[in-house]
Amino acid sequence: MKVLSFQQLPYRHLPNDFASKYDSIVTTPYFDLVDPKLMHQDHNHFLDEMLHAARCGFDGVGTTEHGQASYDILPNPNMQMAALAYATQSEGLTTALACLGRALGKTREPLRIAEEYSVIDQISGGRMIAGFPISLSWDSNLNAGIAPIDTRPRFAENIALIDKAMKSKESFAWNGRFNKYSNVNIWPRPVQPSMPVWSPAVGNPNTLAGILDRDQVFLYFSWFGPKLTGRVFDRYWDMAEERGRDRNPYRLAFLQCVAVAETDEEAHRVYGPHVKAAFNTGLGSIPMSSLSIPGYMDINGVEHVVKDPGDFGMFPIMRTASYEQIVDAQACIVGGVDTVAEQLIELVKERRIGNLLLMVQHGSMPTELTKQNISLLAEKVMPRLRAAWQDAGFADENWEHKWWPTGLPK
Repeated sequence: MKVLSFQQLPYRHLPNDFASKYDSIVTTPYFDLVDPKLMHQDHNHFLDEMLHAARCGFDGVGTTEHGQASYDILPNPNMQMAALAYATQSEGLTTALACLGRALGKTREPLRIAEEYSVIDQISGGRMIAGFPISLSWDSNLNAGIAPIDTRPRFAENIALIDKAMKSKESFAWNGRFNKYSNVNIWPRPVQPSMPVWSPAVGNPNTLAGILDRDQVFLYFSWFGPKLTGRVFDRYWDMAEERGRDRNPYRLAFLQCVAVAETDEEAHRVYGPHVKAAFNTGLGSIPMSSLSIPGYMDINGVEHVVKDPGDFGMFPIMRTASYEQIVDAQACIVGGVDTVAEQLIELVKERRIGNLLLMVQHGSMPTELTKQNISLLAEKVMPRLRAAWQDAGFADENWEHKWWPTGLPK
């Protein structure tokens, strides 16, 4: 199996009453809340922490993209990935670089994304994993001004254009609904003949069908707790069989928030306030009404949500959720080494997870504590995860990981 360290980059110094005082992260006053020195510090600590995870032996490091968001101040994560590509390359680290969020449902410059991904692949020597989510409704429709009805068609056209731009041996014209080019011939192209694509999603059946049809990895971002949303895994594997795809565990990636200490008591004491702040002031700051603006979701998706709204898990209460509710739902697994390892092993075995992403920084968590979390996960939890993978028999099934970076040609 592959284990990646994953981070968003929140502004870590929001006031304690943030969740109750502000209705939307988009309209939150920047200059009233931000200390420029602390903002500068957060950006550099983020890079330090990602590089620390690479040095600790994680198979990969990953991040994502959001615009106008206090809980993730990475409007273009390719900038950070380029820095990490050079830093890891200079140290001889073979860590995969997973940029798991360039949202194609909102972008007006898909070729720019293709070019940037190609540059990172070149700097890193072929270690890039491309992430192409559709986009959250509030991000694409409210923040980026894309008409809700155009979000998914724009995504479909953009991902097709990027794929052709990266692979075509000759220049070509493109006359689409959203993009028109007399010639497409990006420089550079990726090192890898076929850059692996992991597609973040939350379980919409039409989205899952597209991921399977394009033969990509489904990356399930479980902010809402796998105890409450576990049916998504079953739906995905059932759809894979229906569409003629095998049950290769590497087809599935799963993101889990984690905080580990030597004991349960210590973990709850040192991480509790930061975890609660992360959920209350992060996604919890997005009004429920902005999660899916009319027109954003296709009719099949609407029908599915009406029949089974459980996919939203604890999202409706995330703004006010208690620390106990967050932990009970496994929205964040918090505990000593034994507790965390046992819960992760159960998830991996039960859900056939071949790629596990561990969210290692939460809300206001300072850099020293984040690095401690990373180190303990690498030293004491990851070896047990890998052993459990062997015990489960997945390794004996000889599955090929077709969605992992190939590096420079030998």
